[in-house]
Amino acid sequence: MNVGMMWLDADGKRPLEEKIERAADYYREKYGRFPNLCFVNTGTIDNEKTIGKILVQPIKTILPNHFWLGVEQS
Repeated sequence: MNVGMMWLDADGKRPLEEKIERAADYYREKYGRFPNLCFVNTGTIDNEKTIGKILVQPIKTILPNHFWLGVEQS
């Protein structure tokens, strides 16, 4: 993914799944398609996982509480 949308959600009470779902809903409203990839900080999760239809991957260059969403290039 080269282009995406950065989303900040620092609400400590909200679970990770809800944060990503909210960001994905906003992405869909703004860009007209649903994201299938989300990069998060390595402190958020240890290994990649799937939330709904979104592959979530930890990357050390993403700031904590930030989510970089987009569509994976095939």
